[in-house]
Amino acid sequence: MDQPLIAHSPYEPAGDQPTAIRTLSDSINSGNRYQTLLGVTGSGKTYTMAKVIEATKKPTLIMTHNKTLAAQLYSEFRSFFPNNRVEYFISYYDYYQPEAYIPRQDLFIEKDSSINEELERLRLSTTASLLSHDDVIVIASVSANYGLGSPEDYRSVVQSLEVGQEYPQKALLLRLVEMGYKRNDMTFDRGDFRVNGDVLDIFPAYSESEALRIEFFANEIEAIYYFDGLTGEKGESVKEITIYAANQFIVGQEKLALAMKNIEDELGERLAFYEKEGRVVEHQRLKQRVEFDLEMLEATGMCKGIENYARQLVGKSAGETPYSLQDYFAAMGEDYLVIVDESHVSLSQFRGMYAGDRSRKEVLVEHGFRLPSALDNRPLMFDEFIEKAPHYLFVSATPAPLELELSSVVAQQVVRPTGLLDPLIDVVPSTNQVEHLYDEMKKVIEQGDKVLVTVLTKKMASELAKYYSDLGLKARHMHSDMDAIERNQTIRSLRLGEFDILIGINLLREGLDLPEVSLVAILDADKEGFLRSQTSLIQTAGRAARNVNGRVIMYANRITNAMKFTIDTTLERRAKQEAHNKEHGIIPRTTIRELDANLKQEEHGELYNKADKLDKMPKAERQKIVAELKAKMLAAAKNLEFEEAARLRDQISKIKNL
Repeated sequence: MDQPLIAHSPYEPAGDQPTAIRTLSDSINSGNRYQTLLGVTGSGKTYTMAKVIEATKKPTLIMTHNKTLAAQLYSEFRSFFPNNRVEYFISYYDYYQPEAYIPRQDLFIEKDSSINEELERLRLSTTASLLSHDDVIVIASVSANYGLGSPEDYRSVVQSLEVGQEYPQKALLLRLVEMGYKRNDMTFDRGDFRVNGDVLDIFPAYSESEALRIEFFANEIEAIYYFDGLTGEKGESVKEITIYAANQFIVGQEKLALAMKNIEDELGERLAFYEKEGRVVEHQRLKQRVEFDLEMLEATGMCKGIENYARQLVGKSAGETPYSLQDYFAAMGEDYLVIVDESHVSLSQFRGMYAGDRSRKEVLVEHGFRLPSALDNRPLMFDEFIEKAPHYLFVSATPAPLELELSSVVAQQVVRPTGLLDPLIDVVPSTNQVEHLYDEMKKVIEQGDKVLVTVLTKKMASELAKYYSDLGLKARHMHSDMDAIERNQTIRSLRLGEFDILIGINLLREGLDLPEVSLVAILDADKEGFLRSQTSLIQTAGRAARNVNGRVIMYANRITNAMKFTIDTTLERRAKQEAHNKEHGIIPRTTIRELDANLKQEEHGELYNKADKLDKMPKAERQKIVAELKAKMLAAAKNLEFEEAARLRDQISKIKNL
């Protein structure tokens, strides 16, 4: 039975949170489509989001612009809603190279990918939950805007079983094959079934570890119970069960037959076009590929690249909006809410998805690698996305004009529960910025705090780190050529006190909200551009907002409009924060953020750091290390520690390339 959406937390709303929660909830409950939460860094925006979900009681899709932030949100919302279904929906590829064609070189790049089975299971778990329950919260990346199969088709390709039901075993086996399951009597894994006399075992594609055992007596189902897919230990007995398909593009036999006929008709039209144009190569290329796919569809109901035939499979017209995850929310027949986290970045990314996908596929279609209908296997256009859901909540410290123009209400969350103030901002002439910053950093380091320095070029970051290191300070630089492992190890090292100054170009990545940082220095703050826009400056200044001693130095010879806006906004916020603290007797305190397990230098991290020694190891020894790291990677993925799993995956790749 579904549980009401109740957010569990050891603390109550504080600061601006109660007003923001009430304002946003009232707006959504009154039927408004768009609203914005403008929340400063460290003000508890995630907690406010959870309380809005609790107050509105709506199934919710929370979207953000990258997988790292999605994993962080998933962890937080699972703790807020332990009794509800919090699902995770991101791309299931560890590695993905889309198919493409470069006409100038006559080079076709075959689709290449590595599917993460655990992420695939979580995606299937998401769609199954959405069609069965109403207490669902889904954390998703941009993947949620890509085309999926029809929710009605997915719902129709289910199998309900109950004890006492008459169902010939052979007919059930054929039904499971239609649903995308494979018979495997040797190794038993997700998406498989096996038969042993009157006992049928099914491992649902969306189940983490529990498989189903159905026991027959003649044609009658005698018992249904769960068991551990690895150990075989018997679990809970049930009277009835619903099994969902193993793939989101599965359709029934009648619809598949109609789709195949439509594919054949489209193929005939396209081949006639190439024949008329005298394009023999494209004619032969398309004929061979599509006919092979049709044979696979007829034999198994699946084929490689089945998503390119999505339009025919779901019965959509050319150019019609494809199905996406939001349609699974709509299929519940209820109101739902879409929260866009870090909306100033996420919405821009959503806007750019369609054009890039379209240009690549147009080349494939033109040169006979795909049918024209493949163009309709696409992400949502921005207008389609922004008008699809009944309610949206945009969340950002620096919402863009679009969010503010759309929103019926804008709730400001400026006062932090910790009482922390926005950092003081000093403007210092940039003439001797390097020398001046050296003196300022020495004072900060002496009191035990850390420093972030943002510059405009990679060369400047590197040379500045070397310059300060030569003067006796512990400085490192971060740049775009670093992979995920190196970046995270650098941040860990800063927090562990191995160095004191981190220098980089764009220090706005998540993971850099470090309470140890009390000084943020912005060199050449008056050089206008993306990295010195008002959004970037406010976000950069926010890196110092988690420390009670936080302050920002902008090195500039003039005050730009972006600088003035940032300074004025910060002063306005500080005044409000100070007044609140004085009224309630709050003494500001630095945010406490524990060094989690991932901040420890694990054995595998040390191996990566000693690449020179690995290079000299015998190949057999390196293979043993790879096997050990792979086991740790799979264990991390199983425990939903996807960031850790990604780091391990990158380490394995590095060692294999030695």
